[in-house]
Amino acid sequence: MKQFFGMSRQGNLKEAAQGLHQPQMIMLLSNSEQFQSHVRELESLYPGVPSIGCIGMGYHTQVAEQGVVLIAFYDGVIATANVLEQVSTVPVKYIQRLEQDLDQVGAAQQNTICIDFCSGNDACVLTTMYAALRRKNISLVGGTGDGGRVSANGQIYEDSVAYALVRNQHGRVRAYKENIYQPMGNYRFIASQTDKSKYILGALNGQPAKQVYQNILKVTEQQILTQTFQNPFGKLNGNDTCIISIKEVQGNSLVCFRQVNDSDVLLLLELADYKATVRDTIRKILSDFPRPSAVFSINCLFRYKLFSERGYMQDYLKDMSALGNHAGLIGYGEHYNNQFVNQSMSCVAFE
Repeated sequence: MKQFFGMSRQGNLKEAAQGLHQPQMIMLLSNSEQFQSHVRELESLYPGVPSIGCIGMGYHTQVAEQGVVLIAFYDGVIATANVLEQVSTVPVKYIQRLEQDLDQVGAAQQNTICIDFCSGNDACVLTTMYAALRRKNISLVGGTGDGGRVSANGQIYEDSVAYALVRNQHGRVRAYKENIYQPMGNYRFIASQTDKSKYILGALNGQPAKQVYQNILKVTEQQILTQTFQNPFGKLNGNDTCIISIKEVQGNSLVCFRQVNDSDVLLLLELADYKATVRDTIRKILSDFPRPSAVFSINCLFRYKLFSERGYMQDYLKDMSALGNHAGLIGYGEHYNNQFVNQSMSCVAFE
């Protein structure tokens, strides 16, 4: 299989699609003003080709902050695209669509990946989707788009998750997740006074969460929202750690980008040697696939901001180009199997 990348900083979809012939699956990354027209135009250019889309920035060797990006798979894939609706209330109502699509593409663990773009309520969505995917041991990578809208097959949906099942006919696929943070000291907290619906973290070990964070890191309230780039929280999930970013301060509480529950065990994290971590990820992928056909990744917006502030973003894309054809989305949350994480990177590599 092969991967196509096209972009237009002016938002000209035909320009972005120049050179794209006989695609077998398309991902659209658009801007809020043109999203609706881009979705319609894409369907008219490639009628019947499975597609998913969202509002967000894309990248290849450069980041396209404005305009439109197309990422497509062709020459050796079988794919289908669909949507689960009402994700804020009953996504399970539509799970039969995913189950049928798994059968339709002949999904198998070694050669099939699920890629999703979500409008929100990610944790519940992933739990629902993974209940179906794990029956065939199918991995998932994806992320959250902007504006509460996604698209599938020429239609725009709110309160939904758009997904594509992609089967590589000529090799394997494998999903990866990258974490550039490590535990800071021996700080370990029990969360309490949480509000799951509003992602509020009220207390840590019985003390107001805002004061605990400020006292440890010696930061003002105004500095908390940028300090989370270097010091997010981590939620223990078996042997893994899911990163939790701080979104805003609300009184003595912290509002996070993902759900925290009462009695969750949280760690305080610190930025590790992110350049070394990226090199390790590249080595791991090349060890599994010495000559990958393509790599599609989702990088968190906060990682993009951190790398940009430190003058590393362009070097990051250059480093990742060692994998060959690498392209992706800058999202507002990252998905890896049944995990909804922040400040991370998830990706799929195709043999």
